[in-house]
Order: sequence, then structure tokens, then C-alpha cells
Amino acid sequence: MARVAWIGLGVMGWPMAGHLAKAGHEVTVFNRTREKAERWVAEYGGALAATPAQAANGVEFVFACVGADDDLREVTIGGHGAFRGMDAGAVFVDHTTASADVARELAAHASRRGLHFIDAPVSGGQQGAENGVLTIMCGGEEAACARAGPLMRTYARQVRRMGPAGAGQLTKMVNQICIAGLIQALAEGIHFAKRAGLDVEAVLEVISKGAAQSWQMENRGPTMNRGEFDFGFAIDWMRKDLAICLREARRAGASLPVTALVDQFYAQLQARGAGRQDTSALIRLLEEPFAED
Repeated sequence: MARVAWIGLGVMGWPMAGHLAKAGHEVTVFNRTREKAERWVAEYGGALAATPAQAANGVEFVFACVGADDDLREVTIGGHGAFRGMDAGAVFVDHTTASADVARELAAHASRRGLHFIDAPVSGGQQGAENGVLTIMCGGEEAACARAGPLMRTYARQVRRMGPAGAGQLTKMVNQICIAGLIQALAEGIHFAKRAGLDVEAVLEVISKGAAQSWQMENRGPTMNRGEFDFGFAIDWMRKDLAICLREARRAGASLPVTALVDQFYAQLQARGAGRQDTSALIRLLEEPFAED
């Protein structure tokens, strides 16, 4: 069993850290909202730290799942960041969906301090985190990824090193690009089925057993059909992710016309105040057209 720190107890971080605790690891947590960290400790045990540096003091692994690039910089190289408290040889595992640039930047900072940094974004959403079946794509040194792998497998069914620092984030961008197109196609398919007078539930049941099958179809198709969107991965977060994808695509000279189009559809939903709804709310633009759209 290892002594570990966990930074960030949001909808993903909370259950992921919980799986580590349930597996018997000694977990110290930090969260910007202290009350949430206190509730986590009350549920899972472990210890509560006042700063990321304090949480990281004397542990072998530090895990983080925060909001975006600047949040990640704050909890690593900020005035009370984890890098200041970590011992030489310790491993920092970042589960934030962030840019490849910040992953490379922090890997360089870590190396200068004798630390190891892994960018390890996840796929599977809140449900995957709660059930311990996430997919994790890692970028970093092979030896560091091998050391951290057994701990990540307490909340993941797939952990794979994709290459050096930044490769995990680049792979997550591919994931988000594919999801954006899938959700739009699913929204259009369901919308068409309704207008054609078909039994949508029956349609989804049949085609989900064929070549059109996807996680989105099986998990979001029925709720899209029922108009349920107050759960899941928020549109605000998806737009953050797609902005990273589109910025990286411009740099790489990659053309992403469908991704750019779906990003603008999400912008329309944000303008309607739907930013906290699940990404599957794309179907609303087809079923509830507004004149200003």
C-alpha cells in the first residue's frame, strides 16, 4: 500500500480518490473548498491538508484532477503548489483534461526538481469514475507510468502509456474530437426517427447491435429521446476541451471542420443558458429551434 495525495475533489476526483482509499492506500486530500474535503475524509478516512504542498509532503504519488491549465499550474508550481512539498523521485499524476503545452511545461519543471510528471487524462465520465472503469491515456516516462499504473487501475479498466509528456493530452483530444461528431450524429438520427414517426426506443435498440453502436448511443440515446440533460459532462467543459483541440489542430495543420461546427452548436446552447447541461443536449437545437439561432 502506498502513501498518496489527491488534489481536487470534483465529480471525477471524489470517486477516483475514494477508490484509492477503498483499496487500502493512505490518502491525504486537498480541495479548494475545504468543506468538501472534510466530507470526503468523513466518508473515506485519510487525512486533510491545508495546501497542495502539505498534501504532497512525504508521499510517493500525488494525483490531481482540477479544472484547466491555470488551475493545474496553481496546484503544482504555485506558491503552495505540490512540487514544493514532493520528495525527489515522487510521481505527480495529472488527470485534468488540459493542453499538451502545460503537460510538457510541468514535466520540465518536475524534471528539474528530480520529480516525475505524467499527464493522464481520463475518459468515461462521472459514471466511469464512480464504477472504477475509466480509460486513462498517459504521457510521460515509461518507468514512472509503470510505477503509477497499479494505483490508477483501482479506478480504471484501461491504462496505457501513449508516449512522452503531452501524448496523453493529445490522445484525449482525439477522444473529444470523436465524441463531438458522434453526439451530433446521434442527435440528428434521433431527430429524424421522431419526424419519420418511428419508435425511437426500438430504433436505438436495433441499431445499437449493429455498425452504428457506440457508448454514446447506448448511454445517451435513451436520455436524449426523453429530453433529459441535467447530468453528465457539462457543455461548458466540452467547449473548454474543444477549444484545446482546435488550438492544437491549427498548430499541427490539421483540418477539423465537423469539430469546429459542433463547437459552434455548443456555443448556441451556452447562449441559451444550457452550459451546465450534458453534452447530449445538442439535440435541443434540432427540436427547439430559436429564431435568433
